[in-house]
Amino acid sequence: MKKLVHALVLTGLVGAPTFAMADEPASPHTLSANVSLTSNYVFRGISQTGGEPAIQGGLDYSHSSGFYLGTWGSNVGWLTEFQGYDSGSMELDLYGGYRNSIGPVSYDVGAIRYMYPGSKNNTNPANTTLPGAWTSEAYVSAGWKWFTAKYSYYLSDSVFGVGPNANGSYYFDLSGSLPVGETGLTLGAHWGTFHFKNVSTANYDDWKISAAYDMGKLGKLGDGVTLGVAYTDTNADKGFWTQGNGEYLGKGTTTVSISKAF
Repeated sequence: MKKLVHALVLTGLVGAPTFAMADEPASPHTLSANVSLTSNYVFRGISQTGGEPAIQGGLDYSHSSGFYLGTWGSNVGWLTEFQGYDSGSMELDLYGGYRNSIGPVSYDVGAIRYMYPGSKNNTNPANTTLPGAWTSEAYVSAGWKWFTAKYSYYLSDSVFGVGPNANGSYYFDLSGSLPVGETGLTLGAHWGTFHFKNVSTANYDDWKISAAYDMGKLGKLGDGVTLGVAYTDTNADKGFWTQGNGEYLGKGTTTVSISKAF
């Protein structure tokens, strides 16, 4: 009988016996990456590239417990044109924190270090030391449905080149993100206020309206690809937020972007 069954299996007349395999447990670790191209890198209403395009990318690790770590980078233009660096055209961020939810309310607590490699010019024409660009920030946010509120507190002596003695500055913002049914389109709105300690002329409010489209709705080739458009504006003081080349960094501007998540 055993020989007969073996022969039938070999000839394809009888299927080979199969054994059920237990599903592998899901890994608690997640690693993701992203890359994007934008017509203008605008951060909290202020152009970081002086109206020029930027290439950006990041790498993120998250654990199912809620802990996460990540790094992100972009080219920038303000280090030499606004801050007085002899050389420098890069931003590199390192961040980490914990996010979870309590009922319908999500929360996120973490810290980020904004780093700007380059050669700093130690003195300006008035022979005074320029504040550094490297910035440390602690943040906490809470979200409900489509709305998020976030408070960022600055721990460094200078805040994005504004200082010294600017530790204790803060940024507060409210944002909303509303998916339009199952179309793949998401509409967004944002308002924020930046208060710099001991440098009141640097204070400003900013606002933004945006739209993003998930290209995955058009087919597999679009999976992970997002097209975005946004309009941003501020009431930032022109005398303070204008570069040496005459470019006002807080002006109203429209940006378009394309990004890919892996």
